Amino acid sequence: MSGERFIAPGATLGVMGGGQLGRMFVHAAQQLGYAAAVLDPDAASPAGGVAQRHVRAEYLDDAGLAQLARCSAAVTTEFENVPAAALRTLAASRPVAPGADAVAICQDRALEKAHFVRCGVPCAAHAVIETPAQLDGVDAGLLPGILKTARLGYDGKGQARVRDRAELAAAWAAMKGVACVLEQRLELAAEISVIVARGADGAVVHLPVQRNLHRDGILAVTTVPAAIDGKLSGQAVAAAERIAASMGYVGVLCVEFFVLADGSLVANEMAPRPHNSGHYSIDACDVSQFELQVRTLAGAPLVQPRLHSPALMLNLLGDLWFARGERAVEPDWAGVLALPGAHLHLYGKAEARRGRKMGHLTITAATAEAARELALRAAALLGIEAF
Repeated sequence: MSGERFIAPGATLGVMGGGQLGRMFVHAAQQLGYAAAVLDPDAASPAGGVAQRHVRAEYLDDAGLAQLARCSAAVTTEFENVPAAALRTLAASRPVAPGADAVAICQDRALEKAHFVRCGVPCAAHAVIETPAQLDGVDAGLLPGILKTARLGYDGKGQARVRDRAELAAAWAAMKGVACVLEQRLELAAEISVIVARGADGAVVHLPVQRNLHRDGILAVTTVPAAIDGKLSGQAVAAAERIAASMGYVGVLCVEFFVLADGSLVANEMAPRPHNSGHYSIDACDVSQFELQVRTLAGAPLVQPRLHSPALMLNLLGDLWFARGERAVEPDWAGVLALPGAHLHLYGKAEARRGRKMGHLTITAATAEAARELALRAAALLGIEAF
């Protein structure tokens, strides 16, 4: 996407992907007066169900892409595994943000790590493994480590912890010998993330730094303010902005960081879209990450979001429906909604399955301590492990 052309409300904004991130983008676009078109092959997709138009097609289907381009003034994406080739096709006739080249970097862990290094942003010591020779030549200093598939890994999928060369070889074989990245396992003090929004004119704003707790590779809890050193927060924001600028990025970008035991900061990975850890911004900030996505796509002015309430966000997985056994039972929403400051977001997915993201709950309060206390009460009602 180039230039600074403003697309006024009333136009239709397109989104590749019909999941919950697309659904929340559609809601934000509609709130600002835009119509929305979604391309997704699933007839029951969460975003397709709320958009004015749902193009039911595969992501590389030429007819579907042409249809989306005809009805949209500009197009964005809601998940990083939309083929970069599809974005290039759309960009031939419509502004697309983020662009295909940036998305391609985020889709490949090896390219992602190389980009961090180019930007001067520290990341974990690592090695790319694509051949048996590279496997045999791995530096022993990277073990114990975490082996990750270079592509199509998310929410802890495509990852294996390995202690030694034997486990590394077995894990790579189990991953069918696909391209992988081996990362040295680090001693972590905390996990944080930064969400930045960058316009075509180079303007950039950011959400507050978020502190995250993962369980089984899936985000469980986000806390804002992050309660980390202010200097460290500034370093994380500056690094995320540098990463975005060096890609010529337009759109919303999330960069996840590890805070190490010695207080230093390393980049973990990035996502070329709004992020699970930024969902709290809908209820706790005056400008949400999804409104920022709409603004960057439409070429609208970017304003620095303000956190008006401390917040905790709880991820609601399908496991909650099976807390009492094998038969799905609806969680105690009435009990949760009786709590002050509770904001429930369910994604319109028809079937609850273990590990499936069904929604999120944001708790806001006047103080961080009060928000945490209420969030723990909500977690107890829902059967979520305390934190």
